[in-house]
Amino acid sequence: MSRLVPALTLTAVLAFSGMQLARGTPAKDQVKTENGTVEGVSNADQTVRMFKGIPFAAPPVGELRWRAPQSAANWTGVRMADKFGSACLQTNVFGDIYFRDNQPSEDCLNLSIWIPAKAASGKLPVIVWFYGGGFVAGSNSEPRYDGENLAKKGVIIVSPNYRLGAFGFFAHAELTKESEHHASGNYGLLDQVAALRWVNRNIAAFGGDPENITIAGESAGSFSVCAQMATPLSKGLFQKAIGESGGYSANRRDKPLADAEKAGAKFAESLNATTIAQMRAKPAEEILQAAAKLNRGFDFGPIQDGYFFPADTVTIYAKGEQAQVPLLAGWNADEGKMMVLFSPQKPTAKSFSEMAHTRFGERAEQFLKVYPAGTDEEALQSAYALANDDFIVYSTWKWLDTQAKRGKVPVYRYLFEQVPATKPGAMIGPIPATLVGSRHAGEIEYVFQTLKSQEGVPWTEDDFKVSDTMSSYWANFAKNGDPNGAGLPQWPKYDKSTQFSVQHLIGNTTHAAPEAHRDRYEFLDAQAALTAGAAPAGTK
Repeated sequence: MSRLVPALTLTAVLAFSGMQLARGTPAKDQVKTENGTVEGVSNADQTVRMFKGIPFAAPPVGELRWRAPQSAANWTGVRMADKFGSACLQTNVFGDIYFRDNQPSEDCLNLSIWIPAKAASGKLPVIVWFYGGGFVAGSNSEPRYDGENLAKKGVIIVSPNYRLGAFGFFAHAELTKESEHHASGNYGLLDQVAALRWVNRNIAAFGGDPENITIAGESAGSFSVCAQMATPLSKGLFQKAIGESGGYSANRRDKPLADAEKAGAKFAESLNATTIAQMRAKPAEEILQAAAKLNRGFDFGPIQDGYFFPADTVTIYAKGEQAQVPLLAGWNADEGKMMVLFSPQKPTAKSFSEMAHTRFGERAEQFLKVYPAGTDEEALQSAYALANDDFIVYSTWKWLDTQAKRGKVPVYRYLFEQVPATKPGAMIGPIPATLVGSRHAGEIEYVFQTLKSQEGVPWTEDDFKVSDTMSSYWANFAKNGDPNGAGLPQWPKYDKSTQFSVQHLIGNTTHAAPEAHRDRYEFLDAQAALTAGAAPAGTK
């Protein structure tokens, strides 16, 4: 199979592999897991121990393709864990995702672990990170997710791979029938559950505390966190949650199983297959390329299957049946701005008002009160705001606001406002990168303190300052369920008593302020409920 994901430069690989052999061979570091002994390595200055490519489930190939993850096989002797395992099968959907592993493969259910070498306690807090990528791309070997620097702040980082696209979210009536749970699809989410169970059973051997686990992720990873909070399959497997840009709401629902089964049957027919046996016999590359032709693979994603999701996620959260764990969540200031910038026709006061009446009918005037368009410039700014809210902001807000309103656990909300530095002349499609602002996924390198994984970017002192602040907040939250700590700007809880305070993350001026634009989110919440045919939940 030809490699479909860009390769890193040799310089970047050496800088971020954590091996850096030119500085000397690391000492042996062996840990006994339930399946056998693994041997990891330490970074150059011996401050972080690393174990890469550890299988947490059996390879989902052959008869195990489109089945729930099975137990990994035992091995004898010592298994080297000094290289990343394969990423799960995917095409180059985004163009800016770079891996440090071998070819993507169906045999991809592995995880990597970063551990601080020195710690005051042998029971370290654990962050399990689910990568983003729209459920069609991503890997635990991406340089921006490297856990080395975050681990130095006293937490263990675990990053599992999970199946993607047609391999992770293919539903079919025959698969539903053969399942003991009468469900199909959601194999990628079940992989995440299997990884969490593996961590619970094995992390103590690495010095971690199985009773202090935080699940975290960005974009599709954040939706995954929201989903893991909703499913009963993950009950008790984690104690805290972090979501960066993504959550379920009435306007971000999963496809019903029946619809997914019909789409799956149509997909199989396009491959001249009428049975699952025929589909399992197909070469993986053939399936991958066929799926890529369907909306770049985005036709495959999480499904309301009746098993992983026993009910619609909105219903689960509305009833308070989700995991009642502390939550830290938020989004970036310019999540969807790019969509307006890409549009050849910029909104005007006239066109924006016309759009409002077409989309919202009799509620258009109410909409224009919260997204004003009195002038062309005002309309443009409201178009940016609406693009942000439609894309990711409203759904993330609904998730954390619902959790906060239960009043049982602390919730912390952030707004990432730092505009990432870019290479001189850098373009995102036809748009100069400098115009995009605090874009979707732009915070990841700050959280992991991996800014230097991007070669040639002129980072500033403010970039490194907000990165140090964010990583400290995230590490503190994983330790205590509270992001606050010595030397950090105070971060109040997100609740009515603080006027739903938001932590604004930017340079050396990070600060808290009461929530802005709640009227926008409440409007969209009411609209989503009306569209779904239900009365909107109270948001006051």
